[in-house]
Amino acid sequence: MSDQTNPFLIVQGQLHRAVQNLGLSEDVYELFKEPMRISRVAVPVRMDDGRVQTFLGYRAQHTDVTGPTKGGIRFHPDVNEDEVKGLSMWMTFKTAVMGLPYGGAKGGVICDPGQLSERELEELSRGYIRLLSPVMGPEVDIPAPDVNTNPKIMGWMLDEFDRVRGHHSPGFITGKPLVLGGSLGRDAATGRGVLFVVLQAMDRLGIDPKKATAVIQGFGNVGSHTARLLHEAGIKVVAVSDVRGSAYDASGLDVPKLLTYASEHKTTKGFPGSRMISTDELFSLDVDVIVPAALENQIDGERAEQVRARIVAEAANGPTTPEGDELLAERGIFVIPDILCNAGGVTVSYFEWVQNTMGYYWPEQEVNDKLSRMMVDAFSTVYQMQQEHRVTMREAAYLVAVHRVAEAANARGWLRVNFQHEVPGAVLRGPLAD
Repeated sequence: MSDQTNPFLIVQGQLHRAVQNLGLSEDVYELFKEPMRISRVAVPVRMDDGRVQTFLGYRAQHTDVTGPTKGGIRFHPDVNEDEVKGLSMWMTFKTAVMGLPYGGAKGGVICDPGQLSERELEELSRGYIRLLSPVMGPEVDIPAPDVNTNPKIMGWMLDEFDRVRGHHSPGFITGKPLVLGGSLGRDAATGRGVLFVVLQAMDRLGIDPKKATAVIQGFGNVGSHTARLLHEAGIKVVAVSDVRGSAYDASGLDVPKLLTYASEHKTTKGFPGSRMISTDELFSLDVDVIVPAALENQIDGERAEQVRARIVAEAANGPTTPEGDELLAERGIFVIPDILCNAGGVTVSYFEWVQNTMGYYWPEQEVNDKLSRMMVDAFSTVYQMQQEHRVTMREAAYLVAVHRVAEAANARGWLRVNFQHEVPGAVLRGPLAD
């Protein structure tokens, strides 16, 4: 893994630039450049054939300066320590941009869940939580779904945590089934947040959504919901892709039928009326919006040179390498950075945690309305910073986030910070502070 593709090194660089641009002490960088805790666990699983296989897992908790740490758990063959460390730091800055009372965390297990039976997957999920339960909890560290995990797995993890602790604790985990205290609107929250900020960007750039076109890389939970919501907003989705293939139709895909097809066939490849294109072709299409909704490091320098879209909406975490980011900026392409663009998921996870704490649950429309207000507010704050400081949207997002985290550290007495720049908005702006 090179410096251009290592999430941990990338986010360290983003943090350092923000500290320098804000005129803050290097102490701020020193305090937040490493996660406060890294846990490595070995999870033994009795496989269906009777043998025992041990899976390695990680949990990185970056900082609790603004509240309990928060972040997803992914199951993927490429999980590694630097990945979860970098992702945990991105979560800190994501929650800070949104004004949520959380720090950042991220977890992962090195495995291919597609090769595991349901029983093996459940045993792995329970074992991972059992080993990490001493450093987790609703007031300590709150997990959620991520790549290759889902509400069913969150339900298993909640049950295991409750067994270990000996009492019900629904606020321990978010993204869980509704019957166990999940929130209405959580499943589509990340995609809905993407829609809200894309519409805000279009408004600033003078793009009519009813005449706009979009492509989406990645057709899992985030990509599929994003496609549906963009389509419902009148934006023509002309191409989507997944790990098995893609579907392209210059006249616009029939997204409702595509969703049904993908659900039945487990891929978008072969969708009637479409043709398959490569990932490179997808990124070079002449459209208004590109939504990378897969994994990290998809837009490198080579692909950034080929992008013809006016907006790149980062629905995935870290989809653009530093070289790609620099080239997109030079070419005047408007990038909605990941820590803002895909923050709808963690925001509704926060709503879920609040509802669990209160024991009172909101209608879906109320959840969506609160999400809309917070996403629009966060976009406006970042855009204002971008306009005032003449930086990219990514740099502006980090100015907002790092200022808020440093302000919290200063208030706790962890640092002595001399703030030279004002950042709009309060440190925390939860949905109940109407």
